[in-house]
Amino acid sequence: MFDTRNDLSADTRTKAIRLLNARLADAIDLGLSAKHAHWNAKGPHFIALHELFDKLAGQIQEQVDLMAERITALGGSAAGTLGAVVRASSLPAYPESISDGLEHVAALAGAVADFGRKVRVSIDEAAGFGDADTADLFTEVSRETDKQLWFLEAHLHAR
Repeated sequence: MFDTRNDLSADTRTKAIRLLNARLADAIDLGLSAKHAHWNAKGPHFIALHELFDKLAGQIQEQVDLMAERITALGGSAAGTLGAVVRASSLPAYPESISDGLEHVAALAGAVADFGRKVRVSIDEAAGFGDADTADLFTEVSRETDKQLWFLEAHLHAR
């Protein structure tokens, strides 16, 4: 860990960095899945889904930046390389063989829901070890993730 004048204890910062890096890996993985869907979706709703998936990827990238910057503010190193993400992501592998736009919506909705659940667990975990700011960051991510899931699921109700 790098030196910082942050007054959180080294133990608290270490726990927060570990937790943030876990969710960072998941968020990077999720963002890449959204871009994969953006590039590969086909079907009658192509343009709407193409734009939705691109917007989703952009919003996830903002969440990635929030988490990575919090990690470094705490004196840690954000593990954002492809290798680090492959080793650390807890999300199931995104299906690479689908092309139907609504199948991508369903796959992304499942991944976003899984990520959202893990973020909510992270809120409680961060609060439990005394880092209210990291818990607040995860709360912000959770609200946006729930909104993203709502947008995706709205497309599935037409099925």
